[in-house]
Amino acid sequence: MTTLDLVPGLITTRKEIADAYGGSVYSGGMVPAPGANMVFVYSDPATGEKHGYTFDGWAEDDEFGPLYLYTGAGAQGDQEMVRGNKILLDTLTNGREVHLFVSNGKAKGRKLVMQRYVGQVQLDAAEPYVERQAPDSEGVMRTVFVFRLRPAHSDALNVTVSDVVQPAPEFTQVELPKKLKVPKIPAQTGAKDKQTEQHSTPQTTANIPGGQRTVVRREGLLCTAFEEFLTAAGHVCKSFQITIEGEPGTFTPDLYDATDNVLYEAKGLATRNNVRMAIGQLLDYKRHLDVPKGLRLAVLLPEEPTADVRTLVKSLDIALVTQAEDGDFVGLPAT
Repeated sequence: MTTLDLVPGLITTRKEIADAYGGSVYSGGMVPAPGANMVFVYSDPATGEKHGYTFDGWAEDDEFGPLYLYTGAGAQGDQEMVRGNKILLDTLTNGREVHLFVSNGKAKGRKLVMQRYVGQVQLDAAEPYVERQAPDSEGVMRTVFVFRLRPAHSDALNVTVSDVVQPAPEFTQVELPKKLKVPKIPAQTGAKDKQTEQHSTPQTTANIPGGQRTVVRREGLLCTAFEEFLTAAGHVCKSFQITIEGEPGTFTPDLYDATDNVLYEAKGLATRNNVRMAIGQLLDYKRHLDVPKGLRLAVLLPEEPTADVRTLVKSLDIALVTQAEDGDFVGLPAT
């Protein structure tokens, strides 16, 4: 094998990468190189859009830092957690390094697509991916996986303006499935004990820029428990995927109770700042949802906030639902 130093900003080709580290040149966007204990991820937003892939790119930073979105493999029909998708998901537990490349135009006078090395990344510890709705190559809506990648180290990645998630061309509202079909990740000891969106443990250890942090899944556990509570009572629950013209990314409310026409926004902590954020999200979402008239809003919390925060919520005609010690929920909006 030839030698190729992976330095962020390097311009190379898939063939040169394969010659240096192994793996296939033509096997899709997620390529394992077992001999080097690596997986190469190739992002090409321009090509992806032809197949309905509209999520790829550098998203807005969150409280844990930079986030790159990468759409899974499968051009038609609902994507499945097989082949390349499973190869990438399995890096959570098998220790393989993940290296991200973005297409960088074609070589002069050739059809060969050049690749810019962004850097080493890893799947988000608490939420490796989400399921979203997108059109396939024939325009039919289907479910796709959107993987959430973060820098693996504190080293700077090579990110350009062109990498930013592109603004949506139009406004859309799509219903999301009531339950996301998220496979369980095998439990293991140490820093790689991670779970996905359907949370079953209260916390995990995340290796993210700035060192290890404990990611507490209060909000995920609360949403899951509340949805089960409503479903057991015969309610129909769903959510929405909202894209807004001229803005990048998608917006997804936590839960919509179609039976009672109530939109819920959950927060894992009952602090004033969290409640204020939930209020703002609810008011924003309400403007964009095409649901029956009389939509009511509710904040979902794991415990009661202070009296003044309760008064704030009530003054806005927003319901406050909290989880009792016995696991039941109190304060549901009156039907």
